[in-house]
Amino acid sequence: CLDSHPAMKLLLISLLALVSPTSVSSQVTLVQSGQGLLKPSESLKLTCAVSGVSIIDGCCWWHWVRQRPGRAWQWLGLIKNDGSVVYAQSFPSRLTVSRDTAKNAYYLQLSSMTNEDTATYYCTRDTLNRNQ
Repeated sequence: CLDSHPAMKLLLISLLALVSPTSVSSQVTLVQSGQGLLKPSESLKLTCAVSGVSIIDGCCWWHWVRQRPGRAWQWLGLIKNDGSVVYAQSFPSRLTVSRDTAKNAYYLQLSSMTNEDTATYYCTRDTLNRNQ
């Protein structure tokens, strides 16, 4: 058990991508990558690579959410197609959401991780156009 030795405590970070329903003509794929185990006080860095649509297209906003064991979903933040960012009020000083338009990817960085940050993290999008 990792909890049996304080120096061996690790935070388990699960990575999954949620993709909103899409039509056959618009195959949008989100592929998430990043660390799986972290020590407390380390920073989490996740990438969400998008294909099938440009992240600067006006169709979508790009979100990060998480689910802690036995808890409800928690929205963390988003980056809009114009590059503006909105954060959950509980994370403004620890959370950074950014993007790289050349790589068509967006990122989450959460600093000073604690045991409370043990969760499954997801990248997802919402569709601003009902036909997407």
